[in-house]
Amino acid sequence: MSLNRSEKQVVVDEVAKVAAKSQTLVLAEYRGIAVTDLTKLRQQAREQGVYMRVLKNTLARRAVAGSSFDVAANEMTGPLIYGFSEDAVAAAKVVNEFAKTNDKLVIRAGAYSGRALDKAGVQSLANIPSREVLLAQICGLLQSPMSGLARVLAAVSAKQGVPAAVAEPAVAAEAPAAA
Repeated sequence: MSLNRSEKQVVVDEVAKVAAKSQTLVLAEYRGIAVTDLTKLRQQAREQGVYMRVLKNTLARRAVAGSSFDVAANEMTGPLIYGFSEDAVAAAKVVNEFAKTNDKLVIRAGAYSGRALDKAGVQSLANIPSREVLLAQICGLLQSPMSGLARVLAAVSAKQGVPAAVAEPAVAAEAPAAA
């Protein structure tokens, strides 16, 4: 179904707005994929906050012209599905995970922070842990010195033969006297 000029402009404007807010673009060739599988890919993308769409390459080039994704314009040939995401790794993760289970989806290229990515670059971007995992790792690193100190103090008190039950009442008895 061909679009008239005004419909094409609406598509270009919509994609340009999405590209302006996004950090990452992933291009994947979808030749030979069943419609049901493509629907599953789009559903997974929606769940992860990824804008996934099949576009005419000329319209996609116009939409990303002048943006940080312009570096991927040379790769926009053939039947491609475009994935944009505000999260730096979400689009790469969705496409990479789907490509692992469906060999007909071939990652072609991508763009991140104004740099073009090849297939290996997109896959390495997809292997970066999510924001929540990174925050949990940082929290664990911050807690490790404190927990290590607590274990050392517990080991020292156990080695000196001071039972924990005896040490606690002495501390509790001193507290009212100080008040």
